[in-house]
Amino acid sequence: MSRIRSAVSAATAPDRRAFLAAAGAVTLSAGIGLALRSGSDAPAAAAAEERTVALSSRRAPAAPLAPYTRGTTLGSVAAPRGGTGYRRLGDGPAWQRVVRGDLAAPRAGRADRRTALASFVQFTDLHLVDVQHPLRYEYLRSRTVSAWRPQEALSVAAAVSLVERVNALRGAPVTGTPLHFVMTTGDNTDNNSRTELDWFLTVMSGGRVTPNSGDPRHYEGVQDSGLKLYWQPDAALRDADKQLGFPRIEGFLDAAIREVNSPGLNLPWYSTVGNHDALPGGCYAPGDSLFAEFAVGGRKLMTLDEAVGEAIWDNVQQGGDPRGVDFRAMLKSQARSMRSVTPDERRAPFTPREYLEAHLDPAHTGPGPAGHGYTRANVDEGTQYYAFRIADDVIGISLDSTDPGGHYEGSLGTAQLKWLDRTLGENEGAYAVVFSHHTSRTMRNLRTDPARPQESRHGGEEVLSVLGRHRNVLAWVNGHSHRNRITPHPYPTGGSFWEISTASHIDFPQLARVIELVDNEDGTVSLFTTAIESAAPYATDFTDLSQTGLAALYRELAFNAPGARTTLAGGPEDRNTELVLRKG
Repeated sequence: MSRIRSAVSAATAPDRRAFLAAAGAVTLSAGIGLALRSGSDAPAAAAAEERTVALSSRRAPAAPLAPYTRGTTLGSVAAPRGGTGYRRLGDGPAWQRVVRGDLAAPRAGRADRRTALASFVQFTDLHLVDVQHPLRYEYLRSRTVSAWRPQEALSVAAAVSLVERVNALRGAPVTGTPLHFVMTTGDNTDNNSRTELDWFLTVMSGGRVTPNSGDPRHYEGVQDSGLKLYWQPDAALRDADKQLGFPRIEGFLDAAIREVNSPGLNLPWYSTVGNHDALPGGCYAPGDSLFAEFAVGGRKLMTLDEAVGEAIWDNVQQGGDPRGVDFRAMLKSQARSMRSVTPDERRAPFTPREYLEAHLDPAHTGPGPAGHGYTRANVDEGTQYYAFRIADDVIGISLDSTDPGGHYEGSLGTAQLKWLDRTLGENEGAYAVVFSHHTSRTMRNLRTDPARPQESRHGGEEVLSVLGRHRNVLAWVNGHSHRNRITPHPYPTGGSFWEISTASHIDFPQLARVIELVDNEDGTVSLFTTAIESAAPYATDFTDLSQTGLAALYRELAFNAPGARTTLAGGPEDRNTELVLRKG
C-alpha cells in the first residue's frame, strides 16, 4: 500500500469517493482496528461487527459537504462581556488560522492540489465528576484549583452539549469531508468511580443519565454543607465565591442531579485511558481496600486544616506518596471531622479489567465499534493499548500512559514501547497518528508497575525517540495538561512530526479539536486543527435550569472559577492551525 494516495488514484476512483461521502466514511475506521491488534477476534466476527457499525453510522448531510466556520472557533469564541468580579459571557472574536512551517515550508497552490486523507475529533479530559463521592479531596481547594471547581456538578450536562456540537458538524471544517470518528484521550472520569464510568459511556453512546449518587432524593456534598469554602448556590450564605460575585441560584443543586438525556455521538468513537480513569484521585496506586471502603461508605471529609492540606498536596506534587500511605493516615486521623452521607456501592473503584469490560458491554456500543478500540485480546492480555485502521493510508495507535505504580504523571512499560515500535514498523506503508493521555513533557514517572515488577518504565523522551525513528508518524495527539500546545518535533532522519496537546473540557475554555490530514501532492502533508466548543449558548440565564441552560452555566462558572489558570487556551499558534510536514 502506498503511503500517499496519489492524485491519479484519487481521480480514477470517483465511485468509491462518492460512497464514502454518503456513508460518512465510517467503514474505514469502525471495527477495522481489530485487524491491527495481535490476538484479535476471528475475521468473521470482525466482519460482522463492521457490518453492524456501518448500519448504525451517521447519515450524510442533506446538502453537499463544503468548508465552513460556523459552529467552530473560526466563527466565534466565548468571551467575557467586560467588567470586574463575576463576569458574564457572550460572543467573542474568532480565532484565526495560523500556518506553521516549523517542519516544512508551505508551498504555494497547495489548497488547489490537496487530497483529504482522514479527519476526526479529539475529546480530552472530560472529567465526568461524581461530586458527592466520599474520596474526593475538595478540601485541598486552597492548594490546587483542580481539587474542586464550582462548575463540576454540571459536568454530565456539559459533556452531552459537546456531543451535540459534534453531531451538528457538517464534516471537517477545512476539507468538508466526512468525519471518521471521535477519540477521547483520557481522564474521561474523575475519580476511578463506577458511577462516573457508566455516565461517560452513556453520554458517548446515548441514553439517560441521572448524575446523582448516594441519596436518590437530594444532593449531599460540599455545596449544601454550609461551609464558606465552597459556593453554596441555593443558600443565602455569603460564602467565599459569592463574595467574588458568584450568584445565588435557587434550585441549582436539584437541577444538577436531575436526569440528563444524551443523543450519543453519531460517529464511531474510540477510547484512551487516563490517570483519573485508572487511579483513585488520579494519583494513588489502585487496589487499596481502604480506598474502596471510603468510596462506597457513609463518611465524607469536607474540611481540613490548611497546614495539613498543604503538606499532603506539596508531597504529591513532588512525586511523594504514590501509594497513598500518608493520605490514608490523614483520612483515619480525621474520622471525627467527617460528615455522614448515604453509602452507595455504585461508587466503588473499577479495575482495568472492569474498564475494558464496560467498553465491551453491548449496552454501550452506540455507533461502534464494539469495545471502542478495545478487544477481548486486551482483556486476556491485561493491556489497554491497541491499533486501528483510520483510512486506507492512515492508522491510529492508542497508548496507555498511566503508571499503575501511582502519581499523576505517566510513562510506558517496556513491552508497550516495543509494541509501539513494532506496530509502526509493520505499518510503514501507512501514515500513523498516535494517541495518549499524557504529553511528552508529563511522562516522567518511572515507578515500577506492581503487576510487572521486572519491567522498566520509559518516559516522554524515549517515546519521542521511538516516534522519531519512523517517517510515517504524522502526529502525537494527547491531553492531560488541560492546555492547548502544539509542538514540532524535528528529527534528522526525516521522521519529524507534530505533538498536538488539547485543552480539557472541565476547565475554561473547555475545548475539543477537529483534526484533518491532507496530502498536498507536493511532498508535504498538512494537519489542520480546529478548536470547537460545546453547543451550549454563550449567554446564560440564572432562571434557566434546563439541560441546555446548565451546560451554558458550566462554561460561565468555569470562566469565573477562582484561581483558574488563564493560559489554558494557549497562543494563536496552538489553536486553529495548519501544520505542514515534509513526507515522501
